[in-house]
Amino acid sequence: MSETELVRLKPRRIRVVCWSAAVALVVVFGLVATSLSGPTGDGYGSFQRGDQVAMIGLGIFGALGFLLFTRPRVEADARGIRVRNVISSYELPWEVVRGVRFDRGAPWASLELHDDDLLPMVALQAADKELAVEGVRALRRLHQAHQAHLAERAERAVDH
Repeated sequence: MSETELVRLKPRRIRVVCWSAAVALVVVFGLVATSLSGPTGDGYGSFQRGDQVAMIGLGIFGALGFLLFTRPRVEADARGIRVRNVISSYELPWEVVRGVRFDRGAPWASLELHDDDLLPMVALQAADKELAVEGVRALRRLHQAHQAHLAERAERAVDH
């Protein structure tokens, strides 16, 4: 395992779905905004330009909410792993990681830490099938290479 190998992973399917939904939401709210004109019915109110702008703004905020789900990423190298989920981010050295798990039926992979915590990696989703499996394998190779490096250093320390 090379010292400079860098593994970068991000979900595919959820990104396509979220971008499509975000565009559709802006288009729908834009169409609704253009149809808002004139009186509101039997009452005295009427739709103004500000109401149209507000509808477009709501569509944009909704689209940005969808795009939050495109945020997850995982980066790993010989030193450690960086996990960015929808809201939270973590940077961990390999020393605190016990293993990389992708349990049957789980929606995404997770890191098993030495303190018995499980850290979800939303970027490695079961929906991405083979892409996620290859990502987990790459992370496991990096983790095993780090474990082998630690064992080698400990062996050299004992020999001296």
